[in-house]
Amino acid sequence: MKEARVAKTSTDYQREYRERMRQLGLVKKDVWIRPEHAAVLAAMEKRLREAPGDAIGAPDDSLPAPPRWTIHALHQALIESPEVKEGAIEVEWMEGAEPTLHLVMREHGDLPVFIAVGGEQVIAEALLWPVASVVDPIAFNAHILRTHKLLPLSTIAIEPVGDAPWYTMYGALDTRSTLATICFEIETLAENVLAAVDAWRPFLSDAEAA
Repeated sequence: MKEARVAKTSTDYQREYRERMRQLGLVKKDVWIRPEHAAVLAAMEKRLREAPGDAIGAPDDSLPAPPRWTIHALHQALIESPEVKEGAIEVEWMEGAEPTLHLVMREHGDLPVFIAVGGEQVIAEALLWPVASVVDPIAFNAHILRTHKLLPLSTIAIEPVGDAPWYTMYGALDTRSTLATICFEIETLAENVLAAVDAWRPFLSDAEAA
């Protein structure tokens, strides 16, 4: 799903994201909730970033879904979505044996997210960092198995990128999901990538964690 666009890692994107949030006048707050409310909190957080006086309501799940998404249909739908039209997300078509969408998450430090459709699943995936950037991969892998459930709707994997193995984070949805649900999954994935840097920074080499 990915090309060798690996000049920056997720720690770089997190720094750029935090700087952008500060420039928008936003502040970071930690909250404690029950795990089953994670999706509700993520949706409400997005609403609370609006300027004072803007209406704060429930997420819009009214957008229709096709019988089953294809990569071409999803590409066109994303181009026409509010997130893309308002500049929060940029979409690029990538040719290959398996066509892929390359999304640039402008509100998340320009984090790249890759979208593919195969069988009955829509896969959203983002790069984390090379396996070589982890000081103790065995200890780190064990820690991931204990803690990755704290990042809702996302899963961790190792995949080859160019000539090196990388940790990646991904989410999977049914191809009958609504466009609103897919957009929510994409944004949740981007949030989780940035959260992963905070949670797992102690396992990274000094150069990667700086």
